[in-house]
Amino acid sequence: MRIISGEFKGRRITAPKKLPVRPTTDMAKESLFNILNNRYYIDEISVLDLFAGTGNLSYEFASRGCEQITAVDQDYGCIKFINETAESFGMTINTIKSDVFKFLEHAQGSHTVIFADPPYELPKEEFAKIAQLIFENSLLKEEGILVIEHSKRTDLSDLQHYVKSKSYGGNSFSFFEIATEEEEEEEEEEETD
Repeated sequence: MRIISGEFKGRRITAPKKLPVRPTTDMAKESLFNILNNRYYIDEISVLDLFAGTGNLSYEFASRGCEQITAVDQDYGCIKFINETAESFGMTINTIKSDVFKFLEHAQGSHTVIFADPPYELPKEEFAKIAQLIFENSLLKEEGILVIEHSKRTDLSDLQHYVKSKSYGGNSFSFFEIATEEEEEEEEEEETD
């Protein structure tokens, strides 16, 4: 895997083979950051990277100047690798070794971008639970966006707060946002018609 933009552009990162991960492809990562760059100044946002794995996305945010990054994974090897890699680059990445669902139940504070890359084979109810816990516990800032990576075969369009999906190869990103009051009023009007 490599960092595709920012201060560490072009740097390759080789994760130990034994880590239980499936890193986001460069093509998908580049497309995701094109969307985020059009919406935010990356150096001004806070990021929560769930199921962080190798830290692939966290390094990309850090390389682009983001200093408020929290990476959560339950695998000790993944957390150790992220800590070592971040230290070698001089990046500020706060790591938390935890089951993501337990973390979301008790987490505090809110983030501009929340990225979740759970195992593709999770049942759809578990994908729904990620979004539900994030919105119920107000972990997303008002102008924020939740991005869930999943297999193209998984359809999350019927979940609350869903906005759109983008597919790249066999991967898809589904985007979720807090509805504005105007959007909520429009929805209510449509339901009463």
